[in-house]
Parts: sequence; C-alpha cells; structure tokens
Amino acid sequence: MTQSQKFAVVLLSGGLDSMVAAAQAREAGYGLFALTVDYNQRHRIELEAAARIATALGAARHVVLPLDLSAFGGSALTADIAVPKGGVAAEGIPITYVPARNTIFLSLALGWAEAAGARDLFIGVNALDYSGYPDCRPEFVEAFEAMAARATKAGVEGDRFVVHTPLMEMTKADIAAEAARLGLDAGMSWSCYDPTTDGRHCGLCDSCRLRAKGFAEAGLADPTVYAARP
Repeated sequence: MTQSQKFAVVLLSGGLDSMVAAAQAREAGYGLFALTVDYNQRHRIELEAAARIATALGAARHVVLPLDLSAFGGSALTADIAVPKGGVAAEGIPITYVPARNTIFLSLALGWAEAAGARDLFIGVNALDYSGYPDCRPEFVEAFEAMAARATKAGVEGDRFVVHTPLMEMTKADIAAEAARLGLDAGMSWSCYDPTTDGRHCGLCDSCRLRAKGFAEAGLADPTVYAARP
C-alpha cells in the first residue's frame, strides 16, 4: 500500500453478488484485496469463477484461503445432504445455510484488513432476494462492526472498520442491472449450489432460481448455461 492509495478487503466467492460488490468497491476508488475461502464447498467450481473475476477486476492480491468447513458439516453445501430443488421456500432457513459462514468469512477478512492497514471490508450480502440466511441481514452487519471495534488493536485505538454492503437493499434484478451498468461479464460468475458433472448450473436450486429471476426481471439476457430451465 502507498500513502495515496486506499484498499479494501473484498469477500469474493465467485458469485454474481460478490462480483458486483467488488466492482463497486473498485468504482469507489479502492484497490482490491480479494479473499476467497475454499471451505470444501459442494460447488467448488465457484473458486474458478472467483479467480477469473479477481483477474478481470485487477485485484492487487487474490488470496484463496483453505478452511475445510466440511469437517463441521451441518449444511447441504458442506455435507452429504441433498440440495433442495423444489423452489425457494417462503419461510424458514434452508439446509443450504452454512453455520456461521459470514461471521467466519468476515472475521478472516477483518484479520487481513488489520494486517494490511485497510479499514474497509466489502461483502455482497443481500436482504431482499435471498434464501433467508440470518447472516445476510443489516443487524448482523451492524453487530459485526461493533465487535470489530472491540476485538482489534485498530478498533480499540479508535481506527474503526467499516463493513460495506452495497447490495443489501437491492433485488436480484437490481444486481443484474448493476452488473450490466458496470460493464461486467456476468457469465464469469457462478451461482449454482449443485453443479452438474459437465460444469453447468443445475437450474433448480435456490441460487439458480434467484439468479434466473433476476436477469428475467431486469429484462437482460441471462448468460448462464442451465441443465434445466429454472
């Protein structure tokens, strides 16, 4: 880092939301430290998408950090549990929720940010068109910021961290439109929780359905190759 340059640690999963959040950070003038967590997720193909996006956005560094959450299980993304394909549930927290995932990921981003002298974190969480995860809500982000102010040397010395959630109040259609506005190739991103063996989006999991819904409602061509049409 130089005195004239500001950096942000961006959680980059490889999904559409994280790609748009990272591009917004770049547009706001931040240099990007991209953090991707390899948590032995079922949809490991998203790691390839994250690498493509980090390169396309000119990230100063891209760290792929191994942290095998399948040792804990408790989710269809980290254990031998079927991914639901019947449609996005109106209520309840789905089995694709990974226990405390965003708390864990933001904690890792916080550690890198403090070590690197950055005070800004970006995460592409969304509280409107999403699958009902508790760690995608504004109150979670506010609580994490409060914790960071008390749990870090920088924080207790008054140099506070800010968790940016630019997509929090956006619909999937808004996010798809924002990707287009930013000139992003949405086809670089990956959303599917249960990829086919030939590398296509399944088309029927919650994440595929929400992705397809977003492009359709935005009136944009969907570059995604689905095995089954959502």
